[in-house]
Amino acid sequence: MNPFVQDLLRSGAELTDAALERLLPSPDTQPHSIHRAMRHSVFAGGKRLRPILAMEAARMVSITGEIPSGAADLGAAIEMIHTYSLIHDDLPALDNDDLRRGQPTCHVVFGEAIAILAGDALQTLAFQTLSALPTPPATTVSILREVSLAIGTGVGPNSPLPPGMIGGQVVDIESEGKQPTAELVESIHRAKTGALITTSIVSGGIFGLAHIDHDFHADTIGRLRIFGEKAGLAFQIVDDVLDVTQSSEELGKTAGKDTASIKATWPAVFGVDQSLKDAEELIADAFAALEPFGKDAEHLKALASYLVERKH
Repeated sequence: MNPFVQDLLRSGAELTDAALERLLPSPDTQPHSIHRAMRHSVFAGGKRLRPILAMEAARMVSITGEIPSGAADLGAAIEMIHTYSLIHDDLPALDNDDLRRGQPTCHVVFGEAIAILAGDALQTLAFQTLSALPTPPATTVSILREVSLAIGTGVGPNSPLPPGMIGGQVVDIESEGKQPTAELVESIHRAKTGALITTSIVSGGIFGLAHIDHDFHADTIGRLRIFGEKAGLAFQIVDDVLDVTQSSEELGKTAGKDTASIKATWPAVFGVDQSLKDAEELIADAFAALEPFGKDAEHLKALASYLVERKH
């Protein structure tokens, strides 16, 4: 791995983990079972890509070269939402998986009931954390709206966005066993995985813009959204490829399940070689969206490259 990217991932994970440690109830807080279940999944060794993308987007737009104070709490909230989605995704009623991040899944250790509630509690704590961000009220509302739309089903007052994470999960479940099409695969990937990656980057940008005063907010957020959509889709394409080319030990989760379940994946429609080419083209498009930011975009671009070059 590129040493620069390695340092970004390490330092970003440390900031995120410190915030999570501070925000999550201790394992000795009553009721013990749910708080231990929450911490089991949150601290199971994730890469923290989404919070790191949020913090780096905040760094880029702040034009200070530094991650703004409080951005780690935004990242921690996004990681809580991501972890809640993984807990529920692994349940027997959904993907029925017993391995996540190289560790036994939450329901395997704590039982289905506590796992469901642990996911619920993480999502609730995430929104509590977002509501307390050190930003002006209008900015806080903008971030709350951005995140809630991205993880929902695509409905709501004046929703301009397509179905989010939960909507994508529903389409994924209902399409299982059916012959995948290019249109179906792209719609699932953009919603189920891409929406949360995009909102991590966009909400980071909204957070960072609250700390400076300039007049190109709409253009900045628009470019970040394009970058997030392109990078998010590339990330999931590579995830699909890794599922059919890597072992469970390398992935830290059960390999080959998508193929066994006849799931809608990019390689199932386009093949592995074309999938990798598509991911590279998407990253090139993502880079183009950030061209006006020059050197300030180097961190985000390096992370986007890592998304398609990773092996697990």
